[in-house]
Amino acid sequence: MKKILAFAATTSSQSINKKLANYAAQQLQKSSYELIDLNDFEMPMYSIDEELKNGFSENTIKFSNLFEEYDGFIISLAEHNGYFTAAFKNMFDWASRVNIKLFRDKPILLTATSPGKRGGLTVLEHASLSFPRFGAKELVAFSLPSFGANFENGKIVNETLLNDLQVKVKEFENLI
Repeated sequence: MKKILAFAATTSSQSINKKLANYAAQQLQKSSYELIDLNDFEMPMYSIDEELKNGFSENTIKFSNLFEEYDGFIISLAEHNGYFTAAFKNMFDWASRVNIKLFRDKPILLTATSPGKRGGLTVLEHASLSFPRFGAKELVAFSLPSFGANFENGKIVNETLLNDLQVKVKEFENLI
């Protein structure tokens, strides 16, 4: 059975993207998954000076090495001002210094949600453009707009959006 690493690209304890990452992973039919919390990988702010002075922290190595252990990834991107959260961007910067091919030529199911009608589309666009340069072999993307109206009691309640997610999950699993 293939193993998938799932996480929300945020450190927020109230993250709606963590709920979406978990829910998307629950839709897997042919794979097992592990859901991680980025709070378990605290890192200093990246700078070349910090890297030269102190090298890579234990958490940086641990986080980067996770990408070796799995066959694919479900990443739910929280959107801050149209871009990655500062915490995820920092982790991404550190981990890509350990291995520029951070995603190890493996597929990714990218998801995003927000309270608004665009559902994180801008951050999905940024990731779709940049992640292939860092070893994302194949990308499948899903956006859940208007989280409060479309996600209740731990699940997507809009049938069209649920069907779309299930199609995307199946497409992702076929790439692994």
